[in-house]
Amino acid sequence: MQIDWIHFTPWSALLGGALLGLASGLLALLAGKIAGISGILGGLLSASADMAWRVFFLVGMLLTPLLWLAFKTPAEIQISASTPAIIVAGLLVGTGTRYGSGCTSGHGVCGLSRFSIRSLAAVASFMGAGFITVFLTHHLL
Repeated sequence: MQIDWIHFTPWSALLGGALLGLASGLLALLAGKIAGISGILGGLLSASADMAWRVFFLVGMLLTPLLWLAFKTPAEIQISASTPAIIVAGLLVGTGTRYGSGCTSGHGVCGLSRFSIRSLAAVASFMGAGFITVFLTHHLL
């Protein structure tokens, strides 16, 4: 494996990670909420009583890439999977977030930072499944 040094962007990745950590930390400290996207969206779809912060969080998630585009040219996107494969993958991810009681942001960012054993098990499960899937699809098939 080689790193594509021409397109390697450690500073934007570091900034993005720091902003994600800051946003999730502030949401936990100031509002006592977990920044897990599946839980935020699920609460919005179930018409819970605390909808305002959920709407603002999701609107911020949708507007931030547009703000980024004002300063940076987007990378060219190349998708090599078929449309049915993408649909099946999306359904599997959605099902996994329901069975796992959360998504990668909820468990990986927020759960691990709170030393949650359940989140550690969830992250180990989805990372392990991802490693196995990549190995099978790129090295054995």
